[in-house]
Amino acid sequence: MTDPATTRSPTQIAPRTRLTALIVACALFMQNLDSTVISTALPTMAKAFGAEPTHMNVALTSYLLSLAVFIPASGWIADRFGAKRVFRAAIVLFTIGSVLCGRADSLAFLVCARIVQGMGGAMMVPVGRLVLLRSTPKSEMVAAMAWLSTPALLGPVIGPPLGGFIVTYFSWPLIFDINIPIGILGVFLVTKFIEDVREPVGHRFDWIGLGLSGTGLASLMFGLETAGRGVVPTWLTLTMIGIGLAAGLAYVLHARLHPAPLIDFSLLRTPSFFVAAIGGSLFRVGIGAIPFLLPMMLQLSFSKTAAQSGMITFASSLGAVFMKPVATGMLRRFGFRDTLLVNGVVSACMLSISAAFRPGWPSLLITAILLLGGFLRSLQFTAFNALAYSDISRERMSAATAFYATMQQVSLTLGVSVGAASLAASMALAGRGGPELPDFSVAFLMVALCSLLAAPICLVMPRDQGSEVTGHAGVRQRAG
Repeated sequence: MTDPATTRSPTQIAPRTRLTALIVACALFMQNLDSTVISTALPTMAKAFGAEPTHMNVALTSYLLSLAVFIPASGWIADRFGAKRVFRAAIVLFTIGSVLCGRADSLAFLVCARIVQGMGGAMMVPVGRLVLLRSTPKSEMVAAMAWLSTPALLGPVIGPPLGGFIVTYFSWPLIFDINIPIGILGVFLVTKFIEDVREPVGHRFDWIGLGLSGTGLASLMFGLETAGRGVVPTWLTLTMIGIGLAAGLAYVLHARLHPAPLIDFSLLRTPSFFVAAIGGSLFRVGIGAIPFLLPMMLQLSFSKTAAQSGMITFASSLGAVFMKPVATGMLRRFGFRDTLLVNGVVSACMLSISAAFRPGWPSLLITAILLLGGFLRSLQFTAFNALAYSDISRERMSAATAFYATMQQVSLTLGVSVGAASLAASMALAGRGGPELPDFSVAFLMVALCSLLAAPICLVMPRDQGSEVTGHAGVRQRAG
């Protein structure tokens, strides 16, 4: 009997695959939302703790550092204990961390609780993606990734305005307490509907690799997060970046000798994974800067309120919602290479238009540009995410998800750093004490350039790369 999964069109998706994608997407949305929703609540929380507002940034940094340290270990742990079990435990740990954050009565308590949250998030996102990949036929991967990509764009942009709304009309603990019912529902859905998929582990855990990668990633992300923000002395930022680079180099040398390193660079020998990991990281630098640059520009240079800037910024994520029904058809018609190349150039150009925004522009026009840009970026995300695993064997899938998730986290953090550094450089050259509209224009052009650099990397793969996933070859043969 013919397997329905093998005859289904790439534009279709089985109900169970869609359900799995939505369950994983909810966890991804919760993690992405939580990483940013706290930002607008920090001044209020500082008053509650009797702490300096400038010291509250550590609540953000501690969470990101925890993610960076534990994400590389997620693949091995999923194979050792089972992806379903680890995914469910990660949701529980993340929810417990949220409960602790909401009960915090000091900055030190909050930082410890955020580290617990980060440990849960580090397991939750890559292992959730692994669950989806191992239970999804290649012919349905593009459609599944389309369902999965939208939360990655929605969370970071919804976070700041939602945090401001909660703090204004309720109390700051609710920012964390909203994760409790989502977490409980997630545990129930995973238990009832997610399959237990795992691969046998034939090697010992790479403890040395965890130490080197954790030190390197944590130090590097701390340096990148604080660069250009003035929250810590410049010498400390540079020292942490130096430690991060040194530990990273030591890890590369270690990985060349270890039979099964946590972050397996040999995956980059696969052209599709190389393009998705390297090209996707460059593209995400520009995207990672948007939640940092756009609300600040609208409030400081356009005299918008926090609520107004939040609604305008939200348009860039709303465009992602309209992408899902289009992505599979686009990739099926044009294939991965041509879609990523052309759409990447157009997306970077749309991002660069933000440099031309001026207070006299109608809000409707700015919103429309952001809406279209969000649509194009979401298509690019979906294509990169599906391409990354299109040629990866089942036994290497866990290593690939850990590697890819690590690259995603670093590149998004780098986006904020590039945006902040560009602002600081423009201000210094002009002799200004604070960011003004020309400085934001420079910053947007710099991050748009980073995104543009991703496009030519797509040329390293053939035009029909990943045709098993997109169905592009079949379309081309019928057209011929």
